[in-house]
Amino acid sequence: MDAPVSRTAPDLLDEMTARYGARDFIIDGERRFTYAAFQAVVRKHAKGLLGIGVARGDRLAILMENQAEWVITYFAAMSIGAEVVALNCWSSARELAYQFDHAGVRHLVATSAVRGRPLPELLDEVGSATPEQTICVAETPVADTISFDGLVQAGAAVSNSTYEKARSAVKAKDVACILYTSGSTSTPKGVPLLQHGMVDNMWRIGERQRLSPDDRLWLAVSLFWSFGCVNALFTLMTHGGAIVLQHSFDAGEALALIERERCSVFYGTPNMSLALIEHPDRPKRDLSSLRTGATIGTPDQVRRIVELGATEICNVYGLTEAYGNSAVGDAHDPLETRLNNCGRPLDDVEIRIVDPETRKPLPTGETGEIVIRGFLTPGYLDDPDRTAEGFDVDGFLLTGDLGYLDTEGYLIFRGRLKEMVKTGGINVAPAEVEAVLASHADVEEAHVTGVPDSRLDEALAAVIVSRAGTQPRESELIDHCRAELAAYKVPRRYRFVDRAELPLTTTGKLQKNRLPELFEPAPGQS
Repeated sequence: MDAPVSRTAPDLLDEMTARYGARDFIIDGERRFTYAAFQAVVRKHAKGLLGIGVARGDRLAILMENQAEWVITYFAAMSIGAEVVALNCWSSARELAYQFDHAGVRHLVATSAVRGRPLPELLDEVGSATPEQTICVAETPVADTISFDGLVQAGAAVSNSTYEKARSAVKAKDVACILYTSGSTSTPKGVPLLQHGMVDNMWRIGERQRLSPDDRLWLAVSLFWSFGCVNALFTLMTHGGAIVLQHSFDAGEALALIERERCSVFYGTPNMSLALIEHPDRPKRDLSSLRTGATIGTPDQVRRIVELGATEICNVYGLTEAYGNSAVGDAHDPLETRLNNCGRPLDDVEIRIVDPETRKPLPTGETGEIVIRGFLTPGYLDDPDRTAEGFDVDGFLLTGDLGYLDTEGYLIFRGRLKEMVKTGGINVAPAEVEAVLASHADVEEAHVTGVPDSRLDEALAAVIVSRAGTQPRESELIDHCRAELAAYKVPRRYRFVDRAELPLTTTGKLQKNRLPELFEPAPGQS
């Protein structure tokens, strides 16, 4: 099939509707939207956003699980030049307040409850950082909000010419969305991504997966992650495929959904595939429709997905800052090739391996830091210092990851240079968790690391030095973290030590790479 000529999300929707208008695009339970139907509902809600005062360049946040309203809001906002801030549903009120304030969010679209928390209570906790107006997706009205259906009524007063003027002003280099990603400091970084990159890079990813308009994606990966709202969504859309939404991951429900909708594309993390493999319903489900998709993981983890049926699954390498993926395996490569590397760099993406200290390129086959140039964020949101630290003078993104390129140009990932912990496929910055732990009255020092875990790859583990005369309980620290952090950022293991037990250099500097040793069994123990 031909590559899209569009360079913006709204143009892409129009182009795909012209090509595949009668085909399914978004499937959410009993609700099904063809490309044409989705285009029509997006237009109505885009006019509604204009009707309530959303303007070009405004920041509009989305806070909900995977459902049709998420995608409708996304495209409605992008269609009038608003910038979408995708919010993590696991975030605490403190985390949300930071992101609302940092991004200057003026408008919020959310469900009436988020992960079981009533929206009004959550926003009360957020306090003064709460956006100016909230649009609520709810069956019954929620006080002090605009109903999602009410947007359509607001849009009825907006002329077609007003909408078309806003729509035509959207350009390829406009910001489409802002995603927050953990960094090496205690606050997350805002990552703006541009309209054209959402189209161009995703087309290339889909070509590696050998996608076609007949493909259907099972999507339980959260839309608020780049793997969802950038990679999966636009990869399928640029190829005219359909997206089957699962509101949140449940292994039994996922198996039934894949079977019922004959999903052919798998997007998931290693812990998700393990849950599917181990679920008692798996032998009863027909997963023969699965074929291709994208994942990350070790050879054994990728092989699990092949066992599920996705025999052409592609291992990938990427970051939020790089529009999802920068290297992707080819679905038609031999399985052993796809198991043991992350594929070759995508077209118009350059990957180098450099010495972390000198920044000089290293020879083929030698391990060093992975740096990327091509489809990249223009820089971290309102953060010139982090931007300067994150890119070199030639415009390469310094990933902090280790790897090498083999003689055939395949990228082999070898771990992380930075201290980031990837737990269950999600990046977590230890510094953020350490700051929360250190705020507990009985904690003198807190050091967070990753330790091997059979289900999560790495589990967060905290080494605690207590204040003199105190001894906090593990349960207290867990409750303290849960009040301030998303659930996946709460350490699962704790070790209480005297400061003299910390692994230090001769100059007294903490050897953070040795912290996992504190969680290893003592000699003679299993």
